[in-house]
Amino acid sequence: MKHSELQSPLKSIKMRQRKNGSSIKHPNLSDAEAKSQKKSPYSLKDVFLTCLGFRMLNALLIQTYFNPDEHWQALEVAHRIAFGYGHLTWEWEEGIRSYLHPMMFALFYKLLALLRLDIPCVMIKAPRLLQSIFSAVGDLYLYKLSFVLFGDGVAKWALFSQLANWFMFFCFNRTFSNSLETTLTLVGLYYWPSVRSSLNKAPSGSRKWGLALAALACAIRPTSAVTWVYVGLLELYLTHDRLRFIFVELIPIGSVVLGITCLLDRLMYDSWVLVPLNFLKFNFLSSGGDYYGTHKWHWYFTQGFTVMVFTFLPFCVAGIIKSKYWKLSGLILWVLGLYSILGHKEFRFVLPVLPISLIFVGYSLAALDERDSRNGAKKRSSCICNKWPSRKQLAIFFLLASNIPMALYMSLIHQTERN
Repeated sequence: MKHSELQSPLKSIKMRQRKNGSSIKHPNLSDAEAKSQKKSPYSLKDVFLTCLGFRMLNALLIQTYFNPDEHWQALEVAHRIAFGYGHLTWEWEEGIRSYLHPMMFALFYKLLALLRLDIPCVMIKAPRLLQSIFSAVGDLYLYKLSFVLFGDGVAKWALFSQLANWFMFFCFNRTFSNSLETTLTLVGLYYWPSVRSSLNKAPSGSRKWGLALAALACAIRPTSAVTWVYVGLLELYLTHDRLRFIFVELIPIGSVVLGITCLLDRLMYDSWVLVPLNFLKFNFLSSGGDYYGTHKWHWYFTQGFTVMVFTFLPFCVAGIIKSKYWKLSGLILWVLGLYSILGHKEFRFVLPVLPISLIFVGYSLAALDERDSRNGAKKRSSCICNKWPSRKQLAIFFLLASNIPMALYMSLIHQTERN
């Protein structure tokens, strides 16, 4: 074992690396990132397979009800497309929903029917198992984004936090458009150069992938623009080729994604419908969402998001302060602030920034890990034995002891169907 200093804002933390650690090189990694990744003891393939197995088990354990949109805005619509019958709610009559997200499940239903697997037990479980694949991709890119920004030590603890957080367990595998939006946000942020500590660290062509994923997220859920406006403004401020960014990348890529979405909605609605415009009119200009309930302006800060972060909150705050990585912490504040303007608020609306807050938890836990490693080395050198658990061990025990019961209760017991 030997120590190597992390190349990132985390300059004060030294991480232990394995001499013979294996890893795979991603084709989109820059040379600097590829060289840095060789120090990681984990391969991306192993990380993804671990996350996939966990999320599939997670999907099978969810037995409770959370929000009607999981069914009425996704699976019921997909069933109608695939099999010709199913109820459409008023949103589809008013044209404020795009068929892009339900179409994914409709094609999946068609595949199940082709394989003669369209039986009740499979039709009930399969959509969440499909969503678990997208969730695992989101987990993988959380690890990759954390690794690029802060190194492997933070990345592994960020991934731990993502898998251990009760709300991610409870909500991420549900078939909400917010769940897919969260995955697209994590993948997209990884490819945006402005999110990284240096624009030179971004692979060639990375920004185009980031733009495409941002446009797709906005097509699936128009309110995702709240996130990407912040990232776009950051890019405009930091980049030297603003005209190229706007006229060669942003407008063409955005137009292609919007055009494909409009063509799909034209086919399904049987008329020209501009869903983002209708969505904006209903939710922002007419406050139509207020019909479903309103909360105080501070709800996300004092109740909603704090409950989602739960016992990870003090570690998140500590990570934000220690890392001083204001780009990502600013994004969290920006999203919570803009969503606070709207009267109608829901937990799942701010789901895309929950993993970002967990990256800072990973930073805080990595700092504890390094501190315990240094203290342990000093005690071994002075032949001092300490039977008490370390700060890191106490923190992990606290987080698991508080989140696992909550995750299992909310997923297996709370709001289940009673016969």
